[in-house]
Amino acid sequence: MKSTSESSKPGTHRKWKSYAAAAAAVATTAVVGARAVDADSAWYKALDKPQWQPPSWAFGVVWTPLYASVAWAAGRGLSRARGSERSRLAAGVGVNLVLNAAWNQLFFRRRSPQAGLAGTLLLDVSNVHLIRRMAATDRAAAAALTPYAAWCLFATALNVSLVRRNPRRRDHL
Repeated sequence: MKSTSESSKPGTHRKWKSYAAAAAAVATTAVVGARAVDADSAWYKALDKPQWQPPSWAFGVVWTPLYASVAWAAGRGLSRARGSERSRLAAGVGVNLVLNAAWNQLFFRRRSPQAGLAGTLLLDVSNVHLIRRMAATDRAAAAALTPYAAWCLFATALNVSLVRRNPRRRDHL
């Protein structure tokens, strides 16, 4: 006798594969990015930071739900997209996640607020494209990406402030 459970419905396997792949990609991004961060380094501590910069611990508190929303949105969008639309969406998510992890490498590993600024500007552009592409597939998934995009804009403003406040601290290794 055939079961009518959720797991036997057509497309359910693909749906969960999409969510699992998105979660794995986002988790990888989070780990790669976090490994580059060293907020306790002498270099980072010596930077002149604006008063409105959140404390270091706050970044992990904010990024955790943001990464969860990105994984959910990507999984939902990928599970609903079809054909070439699915491939373009997957590529957009992939590029976005690479740019996300790259910022930490550029800013902390290279010790370059300037390189970090270039990276975060590219991430902002990628966020706009990703939200637009996601909206064509699923508006709820696109809406779930907006807090992530907003936080990235905040990070860009913070990065601009760090570049302005530390003009002589260019690419110190």
